Amino acid sequence: MRTRTDRCPGALRPWPADDGLLVRLRLIGGRVSAASLRSLVTVAEEYGDGRVHVTSRANLQVRGLPGDERRLAPEVVEAIEATGLLPTRTHELVRNVLASPGFDDALLDELDARLCADPELARLPGRFLFVLDAGRGDLVDRPCDLGLVVLGADEGQVRIGDGWGPVVPLGDAPARLVALARAFVAARGSGPTAPWHVRELPEPLTAPAAPDPRLPGPVPPPSYDARHRAVPAEGLDRAAIESLPDVRLTITPWRGVLIPDPQEAR
Repeated sequence: MRTRTDRCPGALRPWPADDGLLVRLRLIGGRVSAASLRSLVTVAEEYGDGRVHVTSRANLQVRGLPGDERRLAPEVVEAIEATGLLPTRTHELVRNVLASPGFDDALLDELDARLCADPELARLPGRFLFVLDAGRGDLVDRPCDLGLVVLGADEGQVRIGDGWGPVVPLGDAPARLVALARAFVAARGSGPTAPWHVRELPEPLTAPAAPDPRLPGPVPPPSYDARHRAVPAEGLDRAAIESLPDVRLTITPWRGVLIPDPQEAR
């Protein structure tokens, strides 16, 4: 049995690595502006290792930051907030929403707003993950706590841990997912032995459902090309970030940066 609480890092709860403090900044569906990336690499150059790193959950990290007792220096927190990548202090650790590139922006925004507006959901573990597949199958087999797979223009099937939940109208999905997250918070209890994940609960959150026959099969990750650029293991430096167009970009779940085509950017 696990006997410690979750320690997944954030900006206000950095991880003490060998080269200094490491912070993680959550992106909803990997969405980030080129301007915010440029601001963040400035923070990394002034205080850290000079690079912006990405994770398999399509989030950003900065390493080598100063501080003590697992707390960033106040001026570093202020600099990170100025990038626009820390929109909430209370819920920064729980904004874990992984989505297929191109997933519906309105649904992503509503899920984020509902998640951050609920004080109870600030108690979610930092490893609790929502995974949203746009219906292509690119994330249908990615492990999650709660999720959704789009089935068509109007419906999607909810994922609950390792199983399946109800088929719901897409417009209702954010509210349904947040309600399930609240049920998880109530069911997990508290303390160092409380579960981090839905699959660890002794009882299911809801009665399991059969997978819908319209569900897509898993597909391999997309290849890298001029629009889907691989992020090197050492991260993105200023030259790499300044080579990106000044548009909204997507950090992908495969450690890449997706550049929209000109029509999408407009």
